[in-house]
Amino acid sequence: MVAESYVESENIISSPSDRSPWTARAKGLLSQATSFWALALAFIAVTVIAAGPLRVWDYKLNRRWLYLADPDLVWFAQHILDPIAGQAVCLPVLAITAITLAYRRRSWRPVAFALGTEAAFFLGVGSLKILLARPATTLHDPRFFQGGLLELGDRGISYPSGHAAESVLIYGAVAYLIATYSSASTRTVRLLWWAVAAIGVNSVVVSFLLGWHWATDLIGGLLAGGLFLRILMTVDRRLSAPPF
Repeated sequence: MVAESYVESENIISSPSDRSPWTARAKGLLSQATSFWALALAFIAVTVIAAGPLRVWDYKLNRRWLYLADPDLVWFAQHILDPIAGQAVCLPVLAITAITLAYRRRSWRPVAFALGTEAAFFLGVGSLKILLARPATTLHDPRFFQGGLLELGDRGISYPSGHAAESVLIYGAVAYLIATYSSASTRTVRLLWWAVAAIGVNSVVVSFLLGWHWATDLIGGLLAGGLFLRILMTVDRRLSAPPF
């Protein structure tokens, strides 16, 4: 059953209508750009320059831009747009998707993937936040290893941004589960991935305009979320692939 779903998802992703030279080339470039090594190296590079030359720009760019531009939009941004990438919203979406697909496929893999996604967020992204110990913008210090969970609580673990990471990791997991364990059409799957991209952009823009994160926190969060999602997808595909 799982092997069949894997084959179906591969067929959906590479349907005949998507096999034009330009489409194939675009997919190849996208696959390379989102590979494990590309994302890992990009995250490391962003982290290094965020701790060095970009630290000054992080400080200069940090403003509560939305408060300055239009204070009337602050409530909407804080209570409607920002929570989209929070656990209160994305976790139920992931859980409902995984349980529904597990029931329909009579397979435990969607639920296992969802559990792995949450573990990747709390243990993977969470560990990076604790290890790098960057203070939040409210402390006006963009240096790394100056914060800390024990000393400052959630104000001492700003990098990488948890919301930005969740927007890619959690919603990306939802899109992957639907693409792999359902009979969703190519168009639907494509729209789902565009939705993930839109949620990621929303998370970054809202946090930046509200002044809640340093700019590089948000870039690092997207890369970290994408990196852990890539790891989970690779593991799941290898486990689901039919034996030779």
